[in-house]
Amino acid sequence: MPKPKHPVFRAVWWSCNLLLAVALIAVAFAGVREFSVRRYLDGYSDAIVPNFLSAERKVQAILDWMKAEPSRGIADNPATLSTRDPETTLNYAQLLQVCGTATNAFLNLARASDLRVRRLLLLSPAGTAKHVVAEVSINQRWIIVDATYRTMMADSQGRLLTRKELQDPAIFSQAIGRIPGYPREYSYESVAHIRLSRLPFRGFHLRRVFDAIYPGWEEAVDWSLLLERVSFFYLVLAVVATILLLLLRQALGWYADSMLRIPRFHFRENLIRATAAFFSTPEIKE
Repeated sequence: MPKPKHPVFRAVWWSCNLLLAVALIAVAFAGVREFSVRRYLDGYSDAIVPNFLSAERKVQAILDWMKAEPSRGIADNPATLSTRDPETTLNYAQLLQVCGTATNAFLNLARASDLRVRRLLLLSPAGTAKHVVAEVSINQRWIIVDATYRTMMADSQGRLLTRKELQDPAIFSQAIGRIPGYPREYSYESVAHIRLSRLPFRGFHLRRVFDAIYPGWEEAVDWSLLLERVSFFYLVLAVVATILLLLLRQALGWYADSMLRIPRFHFRENLIRATAAFFSTPEIKE
């Protein structure tokens, strides 16, 4: 029997097809999961936040619900809970006492209430995260919401504050003076939406590279949605993998046709030919 030609290429080709099939299945499963999470959050937010409220009153409604502490589950071992699953962070009391997961719960409810929100990390001089808060777009200003303390940061006159305004020591003192027991070290000298220093080798200096290529990249995308909701992260990962595998398959197909001259089944061409034959009028021979 003749040996198959180009065994390495054929192995790569079929491996690519197999991975593409797996990626398409992953997109379907991740899409269904993300749709389910969004439906869950929509129902949850509808029970807490009336749609007709202004943006500021929507934020206050969410904070009032978090402050009221309705009946919630108590986990025997909180370390086993998923901190990236909204259905978990909203329903366990221990998670709503931690700044990261409390902010995550607030962000998910705020998005479901049609608010523009994003996560903000307060960094120590060493670059570690010392606290996590949220930014909410209200009247074209990104005001600070501390979900852990269930409050919107405001000055002595009640004016809502942005992170840049809170960098002023006098204004920061006014803001925390309204919140009993608020730690003074939760200041705003150094902030970030993504802490790339968590990557090996101090993030490979990626922040400097990204800033040079696209200034403002960190605020151009809602990174907190990608990083804090596991269902959305897996959906994006599956979609990106599918696109890359489709491009790889297209490149392999071109290489097989143009360089190796390997006969292969062209699905699109055969589908077009079969469709044309199906809808064409048959010839009647006399």
